[in-house]
Amino acid sequence: MLAQLLTFAWSAPSVDYHALAPEIIVAATIVVLIALDAFTGERSRWASSSIAGIGLLLALIPIATLAYDGVDRVMFGGGFVVDNYALILQALFVVAGYIVILLSTNYIAEGDYYEGEYYTLLLSSVLGMMIMASARDLISIFIALELVSIPAYMLAAWRKRDQKSNEAGLKYYLMGVFASAILLYGMSLIFGITGSTLLVNIGADLGSYISSQPIITLGIVFVLIGFAFKVSAVPFHQWAPDTYEGAPTPVTSFLAVASKAAGFVAILNVLFIGFYGRHDVWEPLMWALAALSMTVGNLIALRQTNIVRMLAYSGIAQAGYILAPLAVAGATLGTGGEALRSIVVYLLIYAGMNLGAFAVVLAVARKTRSADIKSFGGLFSYAPVLTVCMTIFLFSLAGIPPAAGWFAKLSIFSSLASAGTASGYVLAVIVGLNSVIAFGYYGRLIRVMWMDEAPDGDRTPIKVPASLSFALIITVAVTLVWGVFPGALTHFTDQVTLFSLLR
Repeated sequence: MLAQLLTFAWSAPSVDYHALAPEIIVAATIVVLIALDAFTGERSRWASSSIAGIGLLLALIPIATLAYDGVDRVMFGGGFVVDNYALILQALFVVAGYIVILLSTNYIAEGDYYEGEYYTLLLSSVLGMMIMASARDLISIFIALELVSIPAYMLAAWRKRDQKSNEAGLKYYLMGVFASAILLYGMSLIFGITGSTLLVNIGADLGSYISSQPIITLGIVFVLIGFAFKVSAVPFHQWAPDTYEGAPTPVTSFLAVASKAAGFVAILNVLFIGFYGRHDVWEPLMWALAALSMTVGNLIALRQTNIVRMLAYSGIAQAGYILAPLAVAGATLGTGGEALRSIVVYLLIYAGMNLGAFAVVLAVARKTRSADIKSFGGLFSYAPVLTVCMTIFLFSLAGIPPAAGWFAKLSIFSSLASAGTASGYVLAVIVGLNSVIAFGYYGRLIRVMWMDEAPDGDRTPIKVPASLSFALIITVAVTLVWGVFPGALTHFTDQVTLFSLLR
């Protein structure tokens, strides 16, 4: 028996704990939160947000050391890869999660909520996102996606006595389960033909004769439809507006930014590593999803009177912009690399400006107790700093300099033009037209804040908690610095290449 144990220990695969350190730290923080909640109960509820935030900040340390080391690490037979691409996205998820904790601190503490459970679920979802960034296997991608989604279902319904919150959680759960079923069926088809769940092996097999079989096309389409639900791309977006409106505002910001970004990361992984050889299948699908998402999202957003629903449809339109480079990514390896970098840039900038916009909504709602756009009337007269912050975020979402959104959209245009194809040029025109349409509702909110009268003449100043103020400082700084000095961002994203994924 001893000999067998020694043989097993000797033959067991080596584990690079440095590469896994960010995930280990977040997992350890979750264990601490569970133990604290179980043994101390309500007496320690005030400490939960601090512990969760510290845990995420500590996870940034090994991410930084791994990036400084600069060595790509491949583990578990190629199913888990830590490279520049994964580290940048892990940093995005950790920082986004930390900002959501800042937004949640006073919101959750002031309500009749269980803080320990809330932050445990939040960090569990962040852990799934971090795993997603490095996942290179269909099974690990699916498990990571479910680890992201299942806690989010419960967070969306966190206000248990609120009918809208319960409705939000139920709709999100039902549509999420449906999407997971479609996704899993597509993955099973791919596995049935290729005999492997490893993306690099699937990519190699799809370059051979079996790629012409119709079952491969069906499997690819099913997988992409499953992910389209996750990122709320049209016509698979129906759950998003009601879920965003009914969920607690910090949870809404988390779903709109971090959770959606995780879905896009999954799409990038499967397309660029597993399905790249069949770009004739997924490019037209991505073109249609991008054009529909940005057009439908912007047109419906024009008619919204609730700011959260407006931002929900804005997020659907933003998903269309992010998907656009994938419509031409298969033209050449150079075009694919350009598309990959432009999407990573857009995700980073989108996280900053969207989280900031939700932070302002949360701050204003503390006073008005309303999400109606009219409740923002005359905001400049009693909250000038919040008004300026929101204007910066709206300018960024609309792509107007000096806010960083202009560079995000420029990256999209550049990737579409780099293909040199008619479909790329047409989609670039659609992106441009939709950017103009989008300013219709962004500009309307700016006008309401700066020019309209305050509702009922109430100009009582808004008291912004310290944690919320810190979140605003971070998001405003990121949005302006990356807009004025985009080189500060491209210094990191230029190291992300298509070849770093094709292993």
